[in-house]
Amino acid sequence: MSVRTSLPGCVNRVTPANAIKLDFADGIDRKTLRRLCDRFLGINRVRRQRAREALTYRQQVVIDLLPLIFHINHPSLPGYLDHACPHGVSHYQPDDEELAAAQRLARTFRMRSTGRRRPAIQGLYVMGSPGTLGHSVASDLDVWLCHHPDLEEDGIRLLEAKAEAVSRWAESLGLELHVFVFVASDFREGRQRVEVNGENCGSAQHYLLLDEFYRTGIHLAGCYPLWWLIPAGNEADYDALAHQLREFRFIPADQYLDFGPVPAIPQAEYLGAGVWQLYKGIDAPWKSLLKLLLIECYARDRNAGPLCLAFKERVFAGETNADRLDPYVMLYERLAHWLTRMEAPERLELVRQSLYLKTGVPLTRLEQVDRRWQSALLQTMVAKWGWDRKEIRRLDDRHRWRAGDVQVLRRQIVAELTHSYRFLSRLARTHAVSASIRPRDMGLLGRKLYAAFQRKAGKVEMINPNLAPSLAEENLSFHHQSTQGGRSDGDGWLLYRDLENPADAFWQPVIRRSGSLVEMLVWCHCNGLLTRATRLNLRSGQSPLSLGGLRGMIEDLQADLPVPDVAASREALLADSRPLRILLFVNVAVDPQASLTEKGLHKLSGRHDSLGFSGGRENLVMTLDQVTLNSWHEVSVHRYEVGDTLIQCLKNILAARVAAPAEPPLIIIRCHDAGHAASIERRLQTLFQDVQQSFFTGNRGPHPLRYVIEMERRYFVLQFHDGEPGFVALESRAALFSHLQKPQPRYMPVVVDRHALEEDPALDLVCKASQPDNIQVFFLVRERRARVWVVDEHGSLSYWEQVFTSRRHLLAPIMRFLMNIAERRQLRRSLADAGGELDVTCAELVQRSGQWVIERRQGSADDLPMDGFELQAVGQQEGDRPVRFDIFCGEEEFSVLEYGDQLIPAVVHYVRSRRRSGESYPVYITDLNLPHDLDPQAYQQDLQTSQYLAYRIALERELNQGLQGAT
Repeated sequence: MSVRTSLPGCVNRVTPANAIKLDFADGIDRKTLRRLCDRFLGINRVRRQRAREALTYRQQVVIDLLPLIFHINHPSLPGYLDHACPHGVSHYQPDDEELAAAQRLARTFRMRSTGRRRPAIQGLYVMGSPGTLGHSVASDLDVWLCHHPDLEEDGIRLLEAKAEAVSRWAESLGLELHVFVFVASDFREGRQRVEVNGENCGSAQHYLLLDEFYRTGIHLAGCYPLWWLIPAGNEADYDALAHQLREFRFIPADQYLDFGPVPAIPQAEYLGAGVWQLYKGIDAPWKSLLKLLLIECYARDRNAGPLCLAFKERVFAGETNADRLDPYVMLYERLAHWLTRMEAPERLELVRQSLYLKTGVPLTRLEQVDRRWQSALLQTMVAKWGWDRKEIRRLDDRHRWRAGDVQVLRRQIVAELTHSYRFLSRLARTHAVSASIRPRDMGLLGRKLYAAFQRKAGKVEMINPNLAPSLAEENLSFHHQSTQGGRSDGDGWLLYRDLENPADAFWQPVIRRSGSLVEMLVWCHCNGLLTRATRLNLRSGQSPLSLGGLRGMIEDLQADLPVPDVAASREALLADSRPLRILLFVNVAVDPQASLTEKGLHKLSGRHDSLGFSGGRENLVMTLDQVTLNSWHEVSVHRYEVGDTLIQCLKNILAARVAAPAEPPLIIIRCHDAGHAASIERRLQTLFQDVQQSFFTGNRGPHPLRYVIEMERRYFVLQFHDGEPGFVALESRAALFSHLQKPQPRYMPVVVDRHALEEDPALDLVCKASQPDNIQVFFLVRERRARVWVVDEHGSLSYWEQVFTSRRHLLAPIMRFLMNIAERRQLRRSLADAGGELDVTCAELVQRSGQWVIERRQGSADDLPMDGFELQAVGQQEGDRPVRFDIFCGEEEFSVLEYGDQLIPAVVHYVRSRRRSGESYPVYITDLNLPHDLDPQAYQQDLQTSQYLAYRIALERELNQGLQGAT
């Protein structure tokens, strides 16, 4: 008894008499094989016509002419590049309609004979969604072009170039076309030259791809797939039966192409194919969700077999209804059966929504579409699902979805994608599966998943991965939390929609809450809620923010933070993420001078530096909101409002720069402070530029140096340690000089920020004159005082002041001291190292025409004779106790063992007894010895010059204080 289908697209009736059985043991009837092939071709004709009808009138010519374009290499047809390009499609003869289409496209076209030459192309096929329920206006065409295996390399390159030219022609018609050129036998053996489907996942799957090809493929021209003729129940014996068909000439061997069987799909493919679908699902979730679930279904229910075998089995059984055989209908039926058995109604509902949205057919607006067979089939399925018109309209009105609607659906999608990824990972671990995907591709996919879905502090969540066309709002209201009753101390912000009357805030739902206004604005900007047409309302409460300031920040985001409309490139994902663009908002909703204004205090000096403003040296940078767009297209917001905000921000930006020193991020400073915005922007822009240029000169680095910044009468020293930036905060100038004197592991010059220590320009001059691998003495004389700087071989800076009587009395002791240290250091070295001693130079800072300059001075110890006896100190280290010194005054010894705590007074008494005049002028140490175990954890063969100077300065201070006290 026959059964008539109620679905459209029926080209035959299914009856037991229509079933085709092939018994290879008893012999095969060639007429039966021909009837079987014709049955597949009948289904193929319906699908091809449906694929054609889904295209616009202009695009239909692509489907019509593809076989003819590759059959003859005619200059009038699209894609022609070279007269030597291989052409000819096996067993293809264009019909009158195809020739007429060619002449409409090119009036000069005339068909000409190709002679008796062997065709270069064995087959042309379309695979994927064309001609199926899942085809939408956004779908592309993936074409397999299989050339003859004997084609030479030059011919293959010409054919590939022509395929690219044809794709460009289709693109000019608004159609995305991909033509993949390969050999069928190479594909069967896994040796394909290129990835052979539109998803570039050839390294991730083979049998899954072949399964999709056999159940979705449309034969355009050339040889038929041999797979059609092997019964589904005999797939395990495919090779033997295919050989039998060819060997005994049951079929013309040149009329069929053999892509191979689809046996039980190896588990090794599931992880690679699944991760790739996760990759695709980030940007196009509907199709990928269906494929991911099918992969999981295949992996869990291996007895059911691939869908392509179910498709072939139905055709053998007599089913020729194109709707019942539709690949997406069969996919849904398989998933629905499996998920129902798994008792997963929520996942099944997501499958239904995905399929509905994948088709792109709005059933509540059918008058706007011309896809009759799709709409009829979809209506039948929706009726079986039990959807009411309200649910259908909700999906059809995606253009009206708002942030809340999208967030709910996105959470479901992310949960499903995460579930799939975890399942596939467990599968690989449980069965010790090696994924059929290159490690490079696996890392790439993992990084894209991380960039899209990983939650981390400050990262802005993109809630609309192609779920709704737009989330733009007509009216948005920003309320400071202090405007809410009972929350007057709150600093957060609330976002409302269509709130014309602020009093209605208590009754309206909150779109978003955030502790940072900038984070809220960036979230709105990146997710498309804010447009230039959006009306804004503001209730700033206790914050000083104005509506103009709010609009200004939004304009800054729209101008300076482009939202990526495509995923990050493969090249970007294969490299470590790095910041591309940094937008810094200063003092958002903060008045940096509020406390002074309340007290009635105003600017009291001419200082305009925003980090040390006015006589009070106020830091006008109170808060910073850092918005970062990185190379993985992640957007993050970090707020600095506690502690040393600016220095912390600088440190973090430098840390991000280390990964790619040659590619600095674009840094943009924005401030909407009514009084000092422009000066703050200029000051910070200069500071960030100077700091980056110092540490990464020549786009290399980080270079070893110490960068000094002055802020609010405090000093900060930025420095890299083992590739990581850090800073030290110092409360006074004395603390700064003490820090700069510390020993360094290698040459580490000091760079002074252009606005730091402005009252002491000499220090900046000294630091700029610093050179490695020598010892430099600089001095400046003002009236009866001298200032002395010594920069040693590693750039450590020692500084002190002393009474000035003459240059000889100033320089002789220090030069003798430094020469003694250098001489002793050289004597400890081997003869092979002779000649490598450090130079000691001397220079004076003087003013010429109002400018400070450095002039070289004679600094040799031989040219600067000393009066009186020399003073030498020899240090002793006893365990963890501080270093103690024996002091030699000429030949007279004063030891710690003998004098103990009275050592300094004893030396002072002796010095005064040797001075005939009784004067109390300063005493200077001309030599000093230190033990090599100053650091109890390590033996130091060569101590740094600054270490000797530190002890010299301290000892001289004690001695001279004693001399003054004794007068």
